[in-house]
Amino acid sequence: MAETADKTKAPEVWRREMVEALKAPGALNGMELPARLERALLEVPRHLFAPGADLEAAHSPFTAVETKQDERGVALSSVSAPQVQAMMLAQARVEPGMRVLELGSGGYNAALIAELAGPSGHVASVDIDPEVTERARKLLAEAGYPQVQVVTADGTDGLPEQAPFDRIVVTAGAWDIPPAWRAQLTGTGRLVVPLRMRSLTRSVAFQRRGERLVGDSALICGFVPMQGAGARAEQVVLANGDESVGLRFDDGAPADPSLLDNAVRGPRTEVWSGVEVGRQEPVMGLQLYLATHLSGFCLMSVDPEADTGPVRPSNPYFSMAAVQGDSFAYLLVRRTPDGEDVEYGVHAFGARGAELADEVCGLLAAWDRLHRGGPGPQITAYPASTPDEELEGDTVIDKEHVRITLAWPKGA
Repeated sequence: MAETADKTKAPEVWRREMVEALKAPGALNGMELPARLERALLEVPRHLFAPGADLEAAHSPFTAVETKQDERGVALSSVSAPQVQAMMLAQARVEPGMRVLELGSGGYNAALIAELAGPSGHVASVDIDPEVTERARKLLAEAGYPQVQVVTADGTDGLPEQAPFDRIVVTAGAWDIPPAWRAQLTGTGRLVVPLRMRSLTRSVAFQRRGERLVGDSALICGFVPMQGAGARAEQVVLANGDESVGLRFDDGAPADPSLLDNAVRGPRTEVWSGVEVGRQEPVMGLQLYLATHLSGFCLMSVDPEADTGPVRPSNPYFSMAAVQGDSFAYLLVRRTPDGEDVEYGVHAFGARGAELADEVCGLLAAWDRLHRGGPGPQITAYPASTPDEELEGDTVIDKEHVRITLAWPKGA
């Protein structure tokens, strides 16, 4: 078939181009694309799992395809971007003959897993939404993967009647790690989950070690949040008295957000840290470092069409921020004079604004000196009943079912 125009490309040509993009340096956030996964991506007809999208949209390497929205237009289900799926499956390390449980269904990712597990493996896919599971069954059968078992159930409970599993891959954003997920792993099983920690989501690959889950990689990602018993909404504080400046907290939201009303209308402190990074340099570690070392950490977004006064972030949709009493601050960037790099700075407001800005700049300098370019923290999940003295790490994030610890490597 001719390839002189996009509309003339066969699906397999689109798949080859998609895979080449995923093999580019940095495409998978530092992960390499394994040869077996590359073959699976070339084999599975992705476009059949996104029938509402054209071939170009279906194979866009870094873009998800939404398949269901709620009445407000918020995505409830999607075919995740190939980049995210390939990254997580590289983390999962699925081998032939393995038993694999996918939590969060759609069809395409389960088909990839079926290719990796092979004819001697077993793949089950669970979703709480019967509309999603009905669609997944139909599309999997049409694409040639009727052996994948699709179950309508709350993924919080896993799939006990088919446990244990060598791998559990969660394809919805999770705030917690339910006990069933650990219990349903084999003794050497792996769990890959988009885990939310202090409002930042990372795809964490955990290896089971007894009652602990020990992470060996944590990569940036974004997912539609879990529904059902595992759902957990963020807390949103309106810093401007209206919806123009929103601060999102996982926990620890200020008890009296009205204290910030005058702060955002008062004078602004602006400080530049001297910490410069390349415009394409990964800063996942910096985000986690601030989230786990800065008291009152949150994420800020502003309405780009509203008058937000002196609140002028570099990115209106995502800024790392912190609230402490009647003061708050957020991170911003500016280009260096040569245009090659960017420098981090801070805008701060309130009675303690200058002090808070200095604190943030101090943490930026510490990250730059001790952890920049490093492996990031060791992330471990302990049962919620684990006493403090048995935890290893610099920061503890308590959730309902687990205690997450982050241990940063000792710097020079």
